[in-house]
Amino acid sequence: MLLFVFLILPFLVAVTTSFTDKRLLSPNQVEFIGFDNYARLLSVKTLSFPLNRQSSSDFELTYDGKIYLKLRDLLRDNAEFEGYSILYQYQIFEQQKYILAKDPLFIKSLFNTFKFVFMVVPIQVLLALMLALVLQGKGKLKVAFRMLFFAPVVTSMVVVCVVWSMLYQQDGGLFNQVIAKFFDDYQAINWLRDPQWALFSIVLLSAWQGVGIQMLILLSGLKSIPHSLYEASVLDGANKWSQFRYITLPSLKNTLIVVIISTSIFAFSLFVQVDVMTQGGPNDSTSTVLFYAIEKGFRQQQIAYGAAICIFYFVLIVFFTVLQKRLISNEQT
Repeated sequence: MLLFVFLILPFLVAVTTSFTDKRLLSPNQVEFIGFDNYARLLSVKTLSFPLNRQSSSDFELTYDGKIYLKLRDLLRDNAEFEGYSILYQYQIFEQQKYILAKDPLFIKSLFNTFKFVFMVVPIQVLLALMLALVLQGKGKLKVAFRMLFFAPVVTSMVVVCVVWSMLYQQDGGLFNQVIAKFFDDYQAINWLRDPQWALFSIVLLSAWQGVGIQMLILLSGLKSIPHSLYEASVLDGANKWSQFRYITLPSLKNTLIVVIISTSIFAFSLFVQVDVMTQGGPNDSTSTVLFYAIEKGFRQQQIAYGAAICIFYFVLIVFFTVLQKRLISNEQT
């Protein structure tokens, strides 16, 4: 009953809301609009024009028999492009390519989210595995190190973000000072204000903060491996690498699957770090789907559109998690 009230019922309400134009604190009557919110999310078109340069910086855009000097004039003059704006543009094979979207910031946020997941999951899992291998066994010192690495997990993420924001400061930040000690010509990086480094900075923070829980899970998996297997391998002349490859990894198969999937799910829920440290900037380089959904649903009061983002994102995560589990299982069989 509690599962229905607190989980299933809110999900059904969100699904229903996503098919309307509901806004928070709006006096207008709510209307059913079908899949319009989802169409707005996923509508993407491409345009291609041959480069016919009139000068070093200008070229003509010929579409439907008309010539335009600016893309926004073309989009404004053709009803089929109503609501579209530029997501990305590039030149290739003497062609000017445009990728258009009705909600380019959502597409960017989706790309940023997957980019974050693909960076943080390998880093965090590999680091957790290395720590688990080093800290397995007994001893007071090893127990103390386990507690030390686990401490960030129980620390408030907001507090962690505030501390790391100070470490990332361009002037006086610890990271820039340490790097400058090793490189004389080092130019201090503005970690959280540089589009090239902002997302990676959040990746490092997130991997450090969450590695402790994955380390403990892997430690429990290592303890479940019979010690007799290692003793037999020593008698057969196996070295440490052979033991790790043929005994440790196969025995940790199920544990690694759990760790990778759980880490991926946590990574997909990235919000607090972005909200506290970058607010989606600079230039939307750290905007994520969850951050964008909350921005639309509550701060901009487009609750129906925010619900549509969340429903689509939920389906995407379920699909990606199932696919990930099957791929990992097939690779390790």
